[in-house]
Amino acid sequence: MDLSYDGTEFSGWARQPGRRTVQGELEEALGRVLRLEAAPALTVAGRTDAGVHARGQVAHVDLAISSLASLDVSARRRGRAGGAEDGPQGRSGDDRDVKGPDLEAWEEKGPQWLSALIRRLSGVLPLDVRVKAVCVAPEGFDARFSALSRRYVYRLSDAPGGVDPLRRREVVWHNRPLDVDQLNAASAALLGEHDFAAFCKSREGATTIRELQRFDWARGEDEIIRATVVADAFCHSMVRALVGSVLAVGEGRRPAEWPGHVLAAAIRDSGVHVAPAHGLTLEEVRYPAAEELARRAASTRRVRTLNS
Repeated sequence: MDLSYDGTEFSGWARQPGRRTVQGELEEALGRVLRLEAAPALTVAGRTDAGVHARGQVAHVDLAISSLASLDVSARRRGRAGGAEDGPQGRSGDDRDVKGPDLEAWEEKGPQWLSALIRRLSGVLPLDVRVKAVCVAPEGFDARFSALSRRYVYRLSDAPGGVDPLRRREVVWHNRPLDVDQLNAASAALLGEHDFAAFCKSREGATTIRELQRFDWARGEDEIIRATVVADAFCHSMVRALVGSVLAVGEGRRPAEWPGHVLAAAIRDSGVHVAPAHGLTLEEVRYPAAEELARRAASTRRVRTLNS
């Protein structure tokens, strides 16, 4: 599933009791549309924090073909015309057409069912989360562990008059002028495979070793400054901490070498301020070729060290 959402009103991706989350909304919508007794569980490529947006999020869900067949309008109409009643998942009582479709039925109607799923989800989901595309994943695919990289973009403006009000939910106003050359000089020292413990919120049993593949800044014609950050994976709050450390250089409060020194120390530094969430958007998740998906997932699941 290819997803996009405005993270402003969400308490992040992950389901949390009593809080509105992207995962919660999507799982509830899937359960409702597919008439499932229990909402299915989604696995996502990147568990975004509260307030963070996504334009290129990817998730997967394990579903029986019979649950998708419940979207077959023609089969449901035939069932109702024949007096059949919906079962516990809201499917027609005609087992041949809906409850137990064979491979031929899937090959014939599968694309229609998937198109119907997108349309139905669009009708029940809130407007700040959208399902853009749905397909059957190749064997071995895992939205989280099969990914090669995630690309985030952080947007901010140092314009004296502030941010265009129409873009205030995705662009952060920085009230000091920024030197893009200095931002790039500081970012370059952080590239490569390192232990990013100094830029991550610690989680028991989780590694903080990551490969930062790209981290650069550019000022656009619209005067929005964009930081593009790409890594094989990110730990909790890592992107915003990296951005925050480099901003201190761009505004002249720290030398260009400072973020590199923080990285080498491998401990949280009180001088690193985590940048506001709403400037960050997950733009893209990249995956290997289909035949490499399972191998990539197995490799990613291994406990990682700088020597492996």
